[in-house]
Amino acid sequence: MSYQVLARKWRPRKFAELVGQEHVVRALTNALDSGRMHHAYLFTGTRGVGKTTIARIFAKSLNCERGESADPCGECAVCTAVDAGRFVDLLEIDAASNTGVDDVREVIENAQYAPSRGRFKVYLVDEVHMLSKPAFNALLKTLEEPPPHVKFLLATTDPQKLPVTVLSRCLRFNLKRLLPDQISGQMRHILGAEHIEYEDPAIGELARAADGSLRDGLSLLDQAIAYGGGSLKADDVRAMLGSVERGQVLGVLDALAAGDGQALMAEATRIASFSPDFGTVLDDLAAALHRIQLIQLVPGYRPESHDGEDSVLVGLAERLAAEDVQLYYQIATTGRRDLALAPDARTGFEMALLRMLAFRPSDEAAPAPSGGQRSALPPQRPAPVAPSAPAAAPVQQSTRPAAAPYPAPKQDAVAPVAAPRIADAGGLPDWEALIQRADLRGPLGQLAQNSALRGRDGNTLILALQPTHMHLAVEPMVSQIADRVSEVMGEPIRLRFIGDSQGAVHTPAARAASARSAAQSAAEESIEGDPLVQALKREFGARVVPQSIKPFES
Repeated sequence: MSYQVLARKWRPRKFAELVGQEHVVRALTNALDSGRMHHAYLFTGTRGVGKTTIARIFAKSLNCERGESADPCGECAVCTAVDAGRFVDLLEIDAASNTGVDDVREVIENAQYAPSRGRFKVYLVDEVHMLSKPAFNALLKTLEEPPPHVKFLLATTDPQKLPVTVLSRCLRFNLKRLLPDQISGQMRHILGAEHIEYEDPAIGELARAADGSLRDGLSLLDQAIAYGGGSLKADDVRAMLGSVERGQVLGVLDALAAGDGQALMAEATRIASFSPDFGTVLDDLAAALHRIQLIQLVPGYRPESHDGEDSVLVGLAERLAAEDVQLYYQIATTGRRDLALAPDARTGFEMALLRMLAFRPSDEAAPAPSGGQRSALPPQRPAPVAPSAPAAAPVQQSTRPAAAPYPAPKQDAVAPVAAPRIADAGGLPDWEALIQRADLRGPLGQLAQNSALRGRDGNTLILALQPTHMHLAVEPMVSQIADRVSEVMGEPIRLRFIGDSQGAVHTPAARAASARSAAQSAAEESIEGDPLVQALKREFGARVVPQSIKPFES
């Protein structure tokens, strides 16, 4: 007797045997039991979640010799014929292979005839989105006014490609991707029935690799049983999938939490020795960071236990700052996407880890336990070489006006342009002028514009930020701002950020917003006071739409 693959052997034959999709089963069961059935159903969802399986069970329920119900007997001639794929009144059409209008026209012509054996003639059209436009047009009329003995069951992985005219004539059911726990539960049931020994971590690896598809999961299970010579061991499954043990990923996070580059590379080398799929390793890293963030931000949350790793995750959650976890997660996901652009997968993986290490705030930048402050100090750098461009002319001492965005003078300029001053009386730099001269734009400019200069301690500028914005003051942004400011001031400068609820009051961004608000108010008052506008309002009942008024831009 030939071997039958698990995905076919264990294909559900009743609604009760389905894994997941309870929302679809409930709706179809109620429709069958009450006799209130639509003439066309559309099942959508990713591959291997049960679209055609549900459609076949539905066809059995409609035509079972023991009566129309949600629980077909599975024993009568009709049920066994449907299970065997030879029931004459169930016509399965693969739209990927039969896309033309001629194929659909044949279906339409046959639909007019009464069923041969059952109560209903059922048309199951798989991957219906692959039909051509003329084929859809030909099908449309029959979908709109079908004979009473015809039911259409349409299945697709890409419903966006279906014409709206077709969608509006069908009852649509969106099938969900299965959760790893649902897939692993079915695998355990099957392995128990097949009397195959297995290790529980192996099931978890296969369930995650199935990516929401039970059919894919059972195909992987077949492959793993063959790979392991009739048994299922975790190490064999990892070798087959190119995955690594979860503890290896946690070792990477432990090295990152310690800021230990040597340990980090040792973990990367250990992982590489398994010849894994490095994209999967980055996925596992992102999943671990997700669980760590849940521990940090959701009170009472505790992760699922995997060989005692929950205590390791809790420890990492205590050692890593919440904003660093967010940063590492982003690097892991973007690194996964960029692997194809790397010289080779291992290089791309190691660069993603090194990027996490490089962007890790220095020890001085760690949140202070006494609260409120987060300093991000770049390492001391040698004094930069003074630029060879002509020096700016001396600036008169005066009160602090809004600095105009004048460019720094160029070497070949005929007449130097006066640049914004960078010092006030008393030696305290003009922070807004420094931002202009240092040409801070983008994220660097946003951080600088929303900071207020509070003082100077030697070569260190003390900047105030709103406490809710303190997570923005991280490396390498702080070092880059310090480098630019050092070049402008001609001396090595360090930056220290402090949390201050009043920090946004005197920032360049606040002053710019205040100036915009004043200009807007002046513009609105000018329009309201204009004699012509007043006459229009008086004579014609006109009104001014405030949002339509914009001040002139200088």
